[in-house]
Amino acid sequence: MVSVAAISQQIWDMKYRLKGPDGAPVDRTIEETWQRVAGAVAAGETAPALWQDRFYAALEGFRFLPAGRIVAGAGTGRTVTLFNCFVMGTIPDDMGGIFQHLREAALTMQQGGGIGYDFSTLRPRGAPVKGVGADASGPLSFMDVWDAMCRTIMSAGHRRGAMMATLACDHPDIEAFIAAKREPGRLRMFNLSVLVSDAFMAAVKEDQPWELRFEGATWKVLPARELWDAIMRATYAYAEPGVIFIDRINRRNNLHYCETIRATNPCGEQPLPPYGACLLGSVNLAALVLDPFTDTARLDLERLATLVPTAVRMMDGVIDVSRFPLPEQEAEARAKRRIGLGITGLADALILCRVRYGSQEAVSLTEDWMRAIQRHAYLASAELAREKGAFPLFEREAFLAGETVAGLDQDVRDAIARHGIRNALLTSVAPTGTISIFADNVSSGLEPVFSFKYARQVLMPDGSRREEEVSDHAYRLFRRLEGEHKPLPDYFVDAQTLTPADHLVMQAAVQRFVDSSISKTINVPVDIAFDRFKDVYLQAYELGCKGCTTYRPNEVTGSVLSVPAARDRPEARQAELPLAPPPARPADLYEAGGVVYMTRPLDRPEALPGKTYKIRWPETDHAIYITLNDIVQDGRRRPFEVFVNSKSTEHYAWTVALTRMISAVFRRGGDVSFVVEELKAVFDPRGGTWMDGRYVPSLLAAIGEVIERHMIDIGFIAGPDAGEAGHAPRRVVGLPAERPTGAALRQCPKCGSAGLVRQEGCDSCLDCGYSKCG
Repeated sequence: MVSVAAISQQIWDMKYRLKGPDGAPVDRTIEETWQRVAGAVAAGETAPALWQDRFYAALEGFRFLPAGRIVAGAGTGRTVTLFNCFVMGTIPDDMGGIFQHLREAALTMQQGGGIGYDFSTLRPRGAPVKGVGADASGPLSFMDVWDAMCRTIMSAGHRRGAMMATLACDHPDIEAFIAAKREPGRLRMFNLSVLVSDAFMAAVKEDQPWELRFEGATWKVLPARELWDAIMRATYAYAEPGVIFIDRINRRNNLHYCETIRATNPCGEQPLPPYGACLLGSVNLAALVLDPFTDTARLDLERLATLVPTAVRMMDGVIDVSRFPLPEQEAEARAKRRIGLGITGLADALILCRVRYGSQEAVSLTEDWMRAIQRHAYLASAELAREKGAFPLFEREAFLAGETVAGLDQDVRDAIARHGIRNALLTSVAPTGTISIFADNVSSGLEPVFSFKYARQVLMPDGSRREEEVSDHAYRLFRRLEGEHKPLPDYFVDAQTLTPADHLVMQAAVQRFVDSSISKTINVPVDIAFDRFKDVYLQAYELGCKGCTTYRPNEVTGSVLSVPAARDRPEARQAELPLAPPPARPADLYEAGGVVYMTRPLDRPEALPGKTYKIRWPETDHAIYITLNDIVQDGRRRPFEVFVNSKSTEHYAWTVALTRMISAVFRRGGDVSFVVEELKAVFDPRGGTWMDGRYVPSLLAAIGEVIERHMIDIGFIAGPDAGEAGHAPRRVVGLPAERPTGAALRQCPKCGSAGLVRQEGCDSCLDCGYSKCG
């Protein structure tokens, strides 16, 4: 069996190894997994045995890495899609269409696909809704519905759904969209990105006014720089939204003549049209380096020249054997036959060649390697077109006139002119997270190595946790060749030591040879000046990138990994920088046994400060006592655990289960204030009760209010009168100055206002609009 790190074996066993209904392994070795995948994809070939052998040879040694969806699903007989990501259809601006698209999203995520949506088609908040005499609630209210749906869907492979939401930079609700994630717990299942146009960037540069418009009507005019600064301050504070340069994407799209793109997949490497689908795979550059750590270290370009065409053919075959959640997605995929062949292990490959990531030599080498991959991919697809036919929507003159295709070598363009091309788009660089760990923990995608050694929390099948030290592939090879005590050379750079400029030049170098887009997170230090931070995005635009995402450590997003002491870094860079990995994008989540880990659980000290609260609930003879204990972390007091006790045993079982679950969430760190909102939203069908002049809909809601009060008291969340964005002051409940005469006013069970009247057989609240008939 192939020799890989222990964590790679675990990832294979937990995520990619085929097992029977009883959990017994079907794939006995990694080699058998490769055979299963190769055989499933080759089944559509006229000579399946021949191509199974060739596909297996590409997979062997982790040289070609199909995306995890393919490795886990191909040849299993399961009802899952082998496509990683989709952009859903255009949302119509009517209630029926909106909820039809919600259904389509649920069906897609149920089969394991990540999805992207453009919400720019929905009218802004406050716009009149004709025929019903009401105002629109705006796109963010419907994003909340999508977010709630996503929380309940467990997609294939035990992975929570991933979603991208985009909004145009001239939509009237763009300011609310930018600030949405400032509100604790809101839209946590979404990645957010602003669709930035060339016109907007020009207005920012020239300090011009910018109109927010919908369907030809101007809603607001503000300085473009003011809006740009709002985007920058949001992503500076909590890592979102990202920025997508949408005009550049459409201008450089090979299919510019037959589609318009308004959204991307969740990680951003696949800008796609309505119902667009793409599957992903990566060439492992680290596996192709010859004579590592020597003067003759180099990439094996001959093997690359044979590997890329095999990978293209294999991915093209996946289109024919995959299932699709929706018929519209299948039609779109077969009409254009998009694939996303990318790279992984770039940083490790540079290290093996003794080249520093971000240096001019690294840029030059990366361009050479990417140019070769692009050339071989396009020639292979042209040859496939000669054998199997071009993609159905191929139009020779229009395709050759595309900006990206025009930059190809003349012999490649000649081959396309003669035979057509099988795949409309061929290259994309995705985050390769778990699949790169599976491949002996090579560096992910085009990212630098996060850390050469780090601690990772693993949940074992029996529920126990184990911390493992995980080391990078190139680091382990260096230690094996050079010994444990030799200082690391200066080309061993990690994400903690690189500047934003180092990230940018590498992203731009790769993008020049990628016809789709790339997923890249630029790590910046916590103390970076805001003006310097803004420059990163402006430089990304000037360098020709199609989008930009940064990560600056903050309290809203958590980290996946913990970095060890700096002793394992080159001696010239001993200072520990306060950096963390990117925010919780789908590819950065670590999954073990079906559980997604975001942060390391906090250890419990022997003694903790806390407070006990007493509440009474109808039909319960004894008081209920809620104890909340806190921990001080990074100078900030935060909730650590909760206990619920009572002499009554009526609620014992579920209160024990509840407190254990809440305590487990608290110990993960990060923003845990969403627990309050989840509890307060629970309604008891038997009815709630009045407490301190307010209607509380359930005992769980009462517990949620206690936890909220405690969080406010210890300064963990803002109080009701803070007046911060995302924390509107609570409404003062009382009798309005004017009421209709002759109406018997009662308190509303929803908002607590003394504004409930009985009219025409219905209870109606004059304040919040609550209505109940019967």
